[in-house]
Amino acid sequence: MRIISGQFRGRNLATVGKGDAGAHLRPTTDRVRESLFNVLAHLDVIPNARVLDLFAGTGALGLEALSRGAAHATFVDDGRVAGGLIRKNIELTQSGGQTTLIRRDALRLEACAGEPFDLVFLDPPYGRALGEKALERCVASGWLSKNALIVWEENKPVAVPDGFELQDVRKYGDTHISLMWWTGARN
Repeated sequence: MRIISGQFRGRNLATVGKGDAGAHLRPTTDRVRESLFNVLAHLDVIPNARVLDLFAGTGALGLEALSRGAAHATFVDDGRVAGGLIRKNIELTQSGGQTTLIRRDALRLEACAGEPFDLVFLDPPYGRALGEKALERCVASGWLSKNALIVWEENKPVAVPDGFELQDVRKYGDTHISLMWWTGARN
């Protein structure tokens, strides 16, 4: 696993091999990340963005965004293995001044203490409806800026929650990625 493009291009990251089922780690493949970030570049949402990487795992998505010009990335994961991998990958990219690691369950986020986030990567363990709950928690706790883009990775298509507008859906093998804008309006 490596950073695909930008400032950290080609830098190898610490990996968990094919994943760590016990820790629910399932890294997004380089091919899927490259395709996804091509879409994000076309939408021009990365430069100077504040990035929130929920269920961060290795932190590869947030670090790729930093490499491509995001201003800051905050990683949220409560796993011991994931926390160690994220710290190691922050060291490998020397991005400590642009990152924050929060060791907490994404479903239990407290109120956002700083500025809200423009770009959110949501990659929960598949098939457990955790994405819906984490997104609801982000909305309720003020973590999303107006017009934030959510990049939601699941193993099947997801229903777009109230207050969000679907931008695009991509399928890569058994990975479904839904991109949706937070409109700030609830039905």
